[in-house]
Amino acid sequence: QVQLVESGGGLVQAGGSLSLSCAASGRTFSTDAMGWFRQAPGKEREFVAAISWSGGSTNYADSVKGRFLISRDNAKNTVYLQMNSLKPEDTAVYYCAAALGPLPTIYALRYSYWGQGTQVTVSS
Repeated sequence: QVQLVESGGGLVQAGGSLSLSCAASGRTFSTDAMGWFRQAPGKEREFVAAISWSGGSTNYADSVKGRFLISRDNAKNTVYLQMNSLKPEDTAVYYCAAALGPLPTIYALRYSYWGQGTQVTVSS
């Protein structure tokens, strides 16, 4: 059974940092792109960041560019999201996802596996 399990969410003040992790089990994703999405209350799920199978190519939403950093460790079957200079508008449930293909994509429909999400709350 394939599982993606996020961790590292929590409550932080504006300007602070959080580091999210997503550990995969049940199969290896070392040849697949991975991504992070988020969903705020009353809003649709939106793309945050994605990384290619090798880590050599990344995509970011404009709203997080320069503040967030996605990375991966294929030996650990884990993807990370380092979030700096957090803003109240970053408050959301953050989901990691695994695509069935090597290249990063912003489109949620191209991701086949999803985690259960972790709450990130940024207070002003």
